[in-house]
Amino acid sequence: MIRALVLFVCLAAPAGAETVRVFAAASLKGPLDRAVEAWAEATGHEAQVAYGGSATIARQIDQGAPADLVLLASPLWADWLAERGFAGAEAPVAYLSNRLVLIAPEPGALDLTAEAVEARLGDGRLAMGMSKVVPAGIYGRASLEALGLWDGVAERLAEMDNVRAALALVALGEAPLGLVYRTDAEADGDVFVVADLPEESHPAILYPLALLSEAKPARALYDYLQRPEGRAAFLAAGFLEP
Repeated sequence: MIRALVLFVCLAAPAGAETVRVFAAASLKGPLDRAVEAWAEATGHEAQVAYGGSATIARQIDQGAPADLVLLASPLWADWLAERGFAGAEAPVAYLSNRLVLIAPEPGALDLTAEAVEARLGDGRLAMGMSKVVPAGIYGRASLEALGLWDGVAERLAEMDNVRAALALVALGEAPLGLVYRTDAEADGDVFVVADLPEESHPAILYPLALLSEAKPARALYDYLQRPEGRAAFLAAGFLEP
């Protein structure tokens, strides 16, 4: 049984319960819920999953939030946790990859030129994760810089604390363009992919999986997620092997 919790809710388990506490990047919600639910039904253990931005998750753990497993959207924040003393029971493994896309509330292919992007923005803003701390924002900024688009949009951003929040702005029609992961775009019927950002325009997108606990149920879930049956929900949702 999965309890999807916000990051600020206490994740303490009932006394005696075999509960695994998982913190995960917001872009993983959906397939991670399905993977964990399948594991819980097969084993009889319980998992509590908290979703949020990778930077927020890392800081919450550093401040004492209990976590057995963590699945982030950037190796940078996994490294940051290790530097803060959260090396975990195993070295983080590169678990998944993804693609970046530009989305809009209306269909229509977009050329990746400064003129075309500026015209599509009009008087609006480009919704994306915060370009200095949110993995999708960091990857996105690197891509926009490589494509010669950053200078034209840098002062016209709606920077959000996670990629799902950026997507929501576009889905609600509050931003004419958004920069998100392809898996997020494909999971939302209210937005349209208008351009794929070239893979070579940004560092490889990697989701590291880290085991922070020696508890047997945590180890069991960690191992399960790396088996084909544990990855199936992610691959079906459009995530890629790293």
